[in-house]
Amino acid sequence: MIEWIKNYSHFEQIQEKHKKFLVLLFYADFSDNAKRALKELEEFDRANSEMPVYIVDIEKVKEIHGQFGVENVPTLLALQEGKAVRKLEGVESSQFYARVLCGANPFYRKNAGKKGVHRVIVYSGPGCPACGLVKTYLRKQGVGFREIDISRDQHAAERLVRRSGQMAVPQIDIDGHLIVGFDKEKIDRLILN
Repeated sequence: MIEWIKNYSHFEQIQEKHKKFLVLLFYADFSDNAKRALKELEEFDRANSEMPVYIVDIEKVKEIHGQFGVENVPTLLALQEGKAVRKLEGVESSQFYARVLCGANPFYRKNAGKKGVHRVIVYSGPGCPACGLVKTYLRKQGVGFREIDISRDQHAAERLVRRSGQMAVPQIDIDGHLIVGFDKEKIDRLILN
């Protein structure tokens, strides 16, 4: 059941009705990625219509995104007891949403009760096989992330070199902890703990 949130009062009613679990997609008409994410979520909804899924158009209902620290559209949040337990930025497939939101993914089941949401940024570059492996691994684990291509963002590249002392990619920032290279053990330690 996908429904659009009309205003903040409507959102408060929805939160009261779905205290245990609720999904929000932060959307804007100006974003092609948000439109694609909405289509994928609609496909997900056809098979999972019992899940409460709501769309927040940030151009019409402006009070909600700041409350959850949402800075980009599309962003999908899963709320438990009013707290964000999952945050996915960007477009994902309907199958990915099913794995993450329905708990088919063991990572999500283990972390469903966690209070915080991990902030994950993958710094990548063109022609980097290890970058692709990192992104595939994170997706399989149900971990949402933001990707920054340092070949297209000179400021991000400079900041990264200042932080790590290296220009190598991939580099993964998990809640402020930087991992240079594709190191599954370190990723798992930071994500699963």
